Amino acid sequence: MLHLAGQDSRGLADALGIALADARRILGAVVGRGRPLREARNVRRAVLDRAEALASAAPLSCVTKVDARDGFRRYLFALADGARVEAVRIPLFDTHHTLCLSSQVGCALGCAFCATGRLGLTRNLESWEMVAQYLAVRADSQRPVTGAVFMGQGEPFHNYDAVLRAAHVLCDPAGGRIDQRRISISTAGVVPMIRRYTAEGHRFRLCVSLNAALPEKRAALMPVERGHPLDELVDAIREHALRRDRVTVEYVMMAGVNVGEEDAAALGRLLRGFPVRLNPIAVNDATGRFRPPGEAEWKAFRDALARHLPGQPVVRRYSGGQDQNAACGMLASTGA
Repeated sequence: MLHLAGQDSRGLADALGIALADARRILGAVVGRGRPLREARNVRRAVLDRAEALASAAPLSCVTKVDARDGFRRYLFALADGARVEAVRIPLFDTHHTLCLSSQVGCALGCAFCATGRLGLTRNLESWEMVAQYLAVRADSQRPVTGAVFMGQGEPFHNYDAVLRAAHVLCDPAGGRIDQRRISISTAGVVPMIRRYTAEGHRFRLCVSLNAALPEKRAALMPVERGHPLDELVDAIREHALRRDRVTVEYVMMAGVNVGEEDAAALGRLLRGFPVRLNPIAVNDATGRFRPPGEAEWKAFRDALARHLPGQPVVRRYSGGQDQNAACGMLASTGA
């Protein structure tokens, strides 16, 4: 009964008109243990009948899974309507996994360096379809899945309500039992939703994909800049960092494009005076239009960041799964 997985315990209780304790037991069966609804323990048959009548078991099936040399595993899922979407299992410290989840089929943003953006948008995913990705990967894993990042296909803040519902299922003590601070939600910069997210006080980690600190350069790479300009975006990031928590600023590095001295200086001007964590990551572009920086270019950029962003942590993120199109920016709903 996968549709039941799309609400946390309280949401499930409200949706079904049942006691919170019964909702927790049902969620504990369906998500916590990955078992059928009827295996919920200590729940009256009448309650189970009601839950079953209001749910359906639309399938999510794994079309293929491929392993990269570095241990990343990419999954291609087929949805009930024939749409396809991907998730990636990421190994951590040889002891556990985190999961990169998709929130949409395709993406409407059209970022120049991203394979998903070239697909265009087909539709939003339902919250249960996101949780179903987690359940499928967890069932395929010998190690515990202790983290989740909404960084796969799609712009999570274009599917805001469903993404937040899914995240709350993943952290529910009766559901996925993942610590909230180990769940990250990434946006390309949808400013109104960032402000809403801050106002609502969610404790999931907020990540913002910046990728250029000069407006004209960012607009050429990310069309979202034309609707949500950098100055408005940085104001929203600053508000979140000062009211809630440090924001992770993601920065896709492209050789000869956004890793020069002027780029580091612009980042320093934008991000001065409030806490952020800068996450540079090398671009992955199968078309060959964009290339990752070489070692010398990266070191020069790193040194420039140290000068222009003193005191702010700069942590280069490993770009894994490249040989099987499982890396950031490479998810394009293909089986190969």
